Amino acid sequence: MIKNNILSIVLIASSICIIGCSDGGKFKIQKGKVGHLTTKTTIQELTHIFKNDSIVKNLSEGALGDNYFQDDDEYLIFEKGGKHMLTIIPKEQLDSVSTIKSVEIHDARFNSETSLNINSSFSEINVNNKINRVETTLTSATLFLDDLNTTIAIDKEELGLRDFTTQKVTLEQIPDLAKMKSFIVWFN
Repeated sequence: MIKNNILSIVLIASSICIIGCSDGGKFKIQKGKVGHLTTKTTIQELTHIFKNDSIVKNLSEGALGDNYFQDDDEYLIFEKGGKHMLTIIPKEQLDSVSTIKSVEIHDARFNSETSLNINSSFSEINVNNKINRVETTLTSATLFLDDLNTTIAIDKEELGLRDFTTQKVTLEQIPDLAKMKSFIVWFN
């Protein structure tokens, strides 16, 4: 009888620990979802979602400003202690009910089902994910992964190429150990 009670207590305590210790999907990347952010999340909800973290707002001048080439609003999410986790861009500037346009990943804890994260090398990206196309800019090669609606930029220096060239880059030219310059999940 006492053995059964002890076993029951141990099982209940283990279950509580497993449930309480899990991150609840806080760091999972899926198509249209980064952690607790979804395609329906509005900017005003960020303070609730990241209530234990810090949010730094870099707001544009919107339609009121003189600068026609202004940047988008940015919401930088920092973990307590200062670690930069995410940069969130809304679809509409200066609009608290706007949904999210994109999320740039800065923290390696955020990863996909295929273990894709900001520290993944090109070989890990290529083996575990379908790269739909590569586009070349003056300073980087951008990989498009339609399965996650994600873009990954790799600096041309990682490719052994000079910056500011328009030379087209193919998948075969990218070294296996090349690292990401940026990792963005698009919510459109």
